[in-house]
Amino acid sequence: MASFHHSWTSSCLFGVVTLIFSWFVKPTGAVYHGYVPSPWTLAHATFYGDESASATMGGACGYGNLITNGYGTDTAALSSTIFSNGYACGQCYQIRCVQSPWCYTGYVTVTATNLCPPNWSQDSNNGGWCNPPRTHFDMSKPAFMKIAQWKAGIVPVMYRRVPCNGIRKGGIRFSFQGNGYWLLVYVMNVGGAGDIHQMWVKGTKTDWINMSHNWGASYQAFATLQGQALSFRLTSYTTKQTITAYNVAPANWNLGLTYQANVNFH
Repeated sequence: MASFHHSWTSSCLFGVVTLIFSWFVKPTGAVYHGYVPSPWTLAHATFYGDESASATMGGACGYGNLITNGYGTDTAALSSTIFSNGYACGQCYQIRCVQSPWCYTGYVTVTATNLCPPNWSQDSNNGGWCNPPRTHFDMSKPAFMKIAQWKAGIVPVMYRRVPCNGIRKGGIRFSFQGNGYWLLVYVMNVGGAGDIHQMWVKGTKTDWINMSHNWGASYQAFATLQGQALSFRLTSYTTKQTITAYNVAPANWNLGLTYQANVNFH
């Protein structure tokens, strides 16, 4: 009888709590609370360049000098399977070495800044490490050396996507290129899931203009926008969250300069 009473009381209490919770939380009104880490998944990792990481500068995402632009040397080139035609640029990954005598303990958090292209002249299991459908990280040497001895060359790893907020500080940055009729913007320092899927620009004399994906982390608008203060609207590739950064660049903005918003994804 005591056991039945305890079970009945617990069931009733659970039902009351559930009912009260349902009054305050509507299934159709979910609130976005930020990007959360993904499950750990098996892959492999190699490295390119030397300890200076000079070979990692530039890259397929268009971030230029990774040191001056805030990405540092903890970066990786992704195989095309996860590079997603550049939409993965800016994503953050925790990587740890497993199942190898060359492994160190712990993990490193890297940012996706480059593409590791396929090498079809070599077997996928013997040199063609980035051939589809392999998931592979070609890391900077300083990042690789945080998880394994560099002499290993290639090691099995576990990886997971993580929020970028811990390593991205401040607002999103917009680096301007192009000419008087074409604005090309490189999007950097993206928090949350770290990536961008869509982007719009608005001048003080225009409506919102859709910007097309150029390559890597760059978006373009074929419009005459000089002499206008510019605002941007962005949607995350992973979370679909949309934010608006108002008055990012003043009316006297110039090509070749970088402007920082006061907002970011979370």
